Amino acid sequence: MEGITMTFGIDTKGVYPIAATPFHPDGVLDTASIDRMIDFYHEAGSTGITILGIMGEAPKLEPEESLAIVKQVVARSKIPVVVGVSAPGFAAMRRLARDAMDLGAGGVMIAPAPHLRTDDQITNYFNQAVEAVGTDVPWALQDYPLTLTVQMSVPVISRIMADHASCIMLKAEDWPGLEKLSALRKAQAEGRLRPFSILTANAGLFLDFEPERGSDGAMTGYAFPDMLVELDALHRKGERDAAHDLFDLHLPLIRYEQQPVVGLAVRKHVLMRRGIISSDTQRKPWPALSATAREEVDYLLSRIARKDPRAAI
Repeated sequence: MEGITMTFGIDTKGVYPIAATPFHPDGVLDTASIDRMIDFYHEAGSTGITILGIMGEAPKLEPEESLAIVKQVVARSKIPVVVGVSAPGFAAMRRLARDAMDLGAGGVMIAPAPHLRTDDQITNYFNQAVEAVGTDVPWALQDYPLTLTVQMSVPVISRIMADHASCIMLKAEDWPGLEKLSALRKAQAEGRLRPFSILTANAGLFLDFEPERGSDGAMTGYAFPDMLVELDALHRKGERDAAHDLFDLHLPLIRYEQQPVVGLAVRKHVLMRRGIISSDTQRKPWPALSATAREEVDYLLSRIARKDPRAAI
């Protein structure tokens, strides 16, 4: 667990796209599209890649398929690969985490189980999760109450970080989350909380202000990671108006992608229209986009393309 793992740490910055899992129309894994997608993320300037997350339809994969994807992506990637290993049981979590690290992954991502409610339940869960995967495995804590229904307060996150040095990143996607982000950075500035990287998500919906609140970058599945890289660079250079102008241009599509249930279908459709994956197929059960929705997405792309040629289809 050396080499590339060293580049995934408490100082990580930039953009880690959340990768989709490409399928052929019959539901079989599309390995050619996986290669093309990984190459695209490199060319876009991504800092790393996150696979087998919620966007990656991980629960719909067989264990052997998950491991095959990890093996293929890690072998092709020139940047760190973070593997989502959240599972109903710790045995499956441990197996995927250990196998992924043995294959050369940079680290793993762990989300709280949806049934957790109290602070003690949450912290005890992560105690057991870290025991399962091993204290030598660097991991990102996923804070996503909108989907996972688990509320992790700043004190709870601080407690997890204090208990587990192997947790080197927070994937922050609470909503609202700007004040939470500021509170975490304040605690760090005052020495009450150790350093760790914070990458934000929520489809990029608040990336206009998150860098100003202290985020280190983005870990999200918006179908324009190349735009996210440019946006992050503008923020880092202090070009606030230019950053907001770029964000505003893409905001209608970002908002459209944010819809519950159909959001992944929108992202896969855009990735397909951009030539990154061959099909926008999702594994069942999942609703497909209607013809009207596809037309609306294509219309939004055409409007963005007036000022950003990356959206031309």
